[in-house]
Amino acid sequence: MIPHCNPSRIAAALSAQRSHTFKAFYATVRGRAAPPEPSDDFPPPDNDFILSILRTNPSLRDARSYLASFGLRPNSQPSPNETKLPVSSTIPSGSSPVLSTKSTTDVQEAPQPSPVIASILNPVYRRTSLVKIQGPFTDKQLESICRGLVYLEKLGLVSVIVVENDERTRGEEDERASIVDETMRIVTNLERQGSRARPIVGAVVRLGPKQEDSEATPPSADPDFEPPETHILPSDLTPIRSALRAGEIPVIAPFALDSFCRSVRVDANDVIAGLARGMVGASALDRAKSRAVEDGNLDFSDEVDLTPLRLMIINRDGGVPSYARSGYPHLLINLTSEYQHIHETFDPRWYHSNPSALSNLALARTCLAYMPTTSSAIMVSHKSPSSLIGNLITNKPAVSSSLPHALLQGNRSLTPHTPTLLRRGLPIQVLRSVADIDKTKMNALLEQSFQRTLDEDAFYTRLEKTLDFVIVAGDYAGAAIVTNESSKKGGEPISYLDKFAVLPSHQGDGTVDFLWVALHDESYGLGHPFSANPNGGRGGKGEGRDLVWRSRSNNPVNKWYFERSTGHVRMGPWALFWCDGEKRLKIEEGRRGSSGLSYIEEWEKGRLSHWADIVSKIPSAWK
Repeated sequence: MIPHCNPSRIAAALSAQRSHTFKAFYATVRGRAAPPEPSDDFPPPDNDFILSILRTNPSLRDARSYLASFGLRPNSQPSPNETKLPVSSTIPSGSSPVLSTKSTTDVQEAPQPSPVIASILNPVYRRTSLVKIQGPFTDKQLESICRGLVYLEKLGLVSVIVVENDERTRGEEDERASIVDETMRIVTNLERQGSRARPIVGAVVRLGPKQEDSEATPPSADPDFEPPETHILPSDLTPIRSALRAGEIPVIAPFALDSFCRSVRVDANDVIAGLARGMVGASALDRAKSRAVEDGNLDFSDEVDLTPLRLMIINRDGGVPSYARSGYPHLLINLTSEYQHIHETFDPRWYHSNPSALSNLALARTCLAYMPTTSSAIMVSHKSPSSLIGNLITNKPAVSSSLPHALLQGNRSLTPHTPTLLRRGLPIQVLRSVADIDKTKMNALLEQSFQRTLDEDAFYTRLEKTLDFVIVAGDYAGAAIVTNESSKKGGEPISYLDKFAVLPSHQGDGTVDFLWVALHDESYGLGHPFSANPNGGRGGKGEGRDLVWRSRSNNPVNKWYFERSTGHVRMGPWALFWCDGEKRLKIEEGRRGSSGLSYIEEWEKGRLSHWADIVSKIPSAWK
C-alpha cells in the first residue's frame, strides 16, 4: 500500500524522477521520428506498458525477487543530516525507530522522490541483459521487438544488443555495409519507440581464447564444455560503458578483431559468448574497486551493473522443439542434465523449421556457465515480445513444465511460438537405498525447507522398511522421497510422496519444476515416451502408479499442489492429494474410444478412504 503523500510531494517526486530519467538526453544529438499519435487501434504507449506488466500476473515471491534485483538499495549508514531517535519503552513492540531527515537549518532542500514512486517509475539499480536479434525482420516485426526492449528498459533492464541477419551469408562482397545498415535500422526503431540507442560498428571482441584459458578452471563441470571462441579486454568495453552511462542502448554489429587487428564479421553467437564472459569479469572488477552505494542515500548514478541478468534470443522460429510436445517448444530446460538428451531426441525435420535451435541452445549453455546462477536465458519468437516482460518479472516459463501432461497437451496457450526458458540447472539423480543417502545433507535440506527439527533415528528407521526411491537435485538442493506404504489388509502398497523439499536459496530458480518433472517420470508418468528424461532413473520404462501425498490444510504450497494433482480431499487438518497413473488412464481411454471415462470408475470406488486410512497412520518425522 502506498503511504500517505500529499499532491505537492508526489508532483515534486515525479518531477525529480523525470529529471533523472532524461538527464543524459543531450549526451548525443540525433534526430528521431516522433512517436505515432495514440488512437483506438493503438493505445497510448504508457497504457500498453502498464497492461503488459499486469498480464504477467506476478506472485508475491516474484515481486519480491524483482525488487531485490532492481529496487532500492538498503541504507548502509545514515547521512549527516539524519539523527537517530533513542529507542524508548514507548515504542510499540515490533516497531522500528523513526529516523528524522530534517536538517538543523531551515534551508529548503530539493524534492526527493518517494521510495515507492522511485521503485515503480524508475528502478534505482539498473541491470543489463544480452540480446541477440536474429533477423531478418520486417519493419512491423522489428517495431514490435524494439517496443518490448524499450519496456524492459523502463523496468530497469538495459539491453546490450548484438545484431544478426541469417540472410546475409558471410563472405559477401557488401556484407559489412549490409550489417551496418541492419544495425542502424534497429537503432532507428528503438528511437522511434522513445528510447535512445547508439550503434557500435567497431569490433568489441577479439578472436581466439584467452591466454589463461588453458590453465583456468572451466566454469562448468561438464568435460565437454568449451570456452568461447572470442575474448574481451577491459578496455574493449569502453564503447558499451559510454553508451550505458549516457542512457543509451548499445546496438553492436557482429565484428571481431583477428590476430592481425583486422575487423572481420563473425557469428553473432561468438560475440555474445565473449561479451557474457567479459562483462561478468568486468563487473567483478568494478565491485572489487568500489561499492554501488556508499552513503545509504538513493543512488541515481549513471553506472549500470554489467553482469548480464538475462540472455534473450529473439528470432523467427521460437524456442527449442521438444519430442515430448510433438515439436512444440520446450517450456523449461535444465541445461546441466538435459543438454545432451535434447541433441539425441532432436528430430531431423526440425533442422528445416528451427535451423538455429541447437546453436542457440549451445549459446545459452556457454553464457549461463559464466552468468550468475539466478540468471536465465529465453528463446522467443518475434510474435511473443510481451513474454520478455513476464520473464523479467517472474523469471519463469510462460507455462509451468511441471503441470500435468494432459493439461499441457490441451493448453491453448501453447503454440509453436511459445518461448523456451533455459536455466543452468542442476544434475538429477535417483537413489534406491537408504545407504546411498547423504544423511547430513538430507537432514539440512529437510530442516531448512520445513523449518522444523527432524527426528532422525525414527525417520531413517522407517525409510529402511518403506523406501521406494529418492530423487536428489544437485548437491541436495532439493529432494523428493517416495515410499511404499502397505495396508494391514494385505492389499497393493500405495506410492506415497513422503517428503518434497527444496532449499530456500533455490526456490524460484527452477529447481522445484525440475524436481517435480523427475518425480513425474519416476512415478505416475512412468511408461510414456515423454518420461524418458535423463534423470538417472528408469528412463520411462515401466508402469505408472498412482502417487499419493498429504499436506496441512493451511500450507501455502497447496495452491501449487492443486494445479499438479488429479484431485484432493479434506481429512480434518490435512488435505490428501493424488495423481493418477497416466498410462493406465490412457489405455482405458483408448479402449473406450469416443465413450470416454465416467466421473468415477469401478476401480476408483473406495480408494480414497483406503488411502486416507493408510496415510493418516503414517507417523510424523519431526520432533
